[in-house]
Amino acid sequence: MRKLPPLHPGEVLREEFMEPLGLTPYALAARLDVPRTRIERIANEQTGISADTALLLGAYFRTAPEFWLNLQSKFELETARQEKDIARKLHKLEEMQAA
Repeated sequence: MRKLPPLHPGEVLREEFMEPLGLTPYALAARLDVPRTRIERIANEQTGISADTALLLGAYFRTAPEFWLNLQSKFELETARQEKDIARKLHKLEEMQAA
């Protein structure tokens, strides 16, 4: 079974919030009073969501800021787990603990 790539929070922002509301990155950035490029980079999955952006997105979309930070944390953990070096080290630690 092929594993899906980790879900980037930018995909959630774009697909579940911006597109249904007809918001462009420019419009959302203007409403949040942040640089347009910040929202563009998040929506294009080029950068993550910082704590200050999570606070603003939470206030605007009436979600908990933790929702956005949890998406970001989950993405980062899953991405790290898929890195070969980390996967090898995790496997080694599991073997040591099983012995």
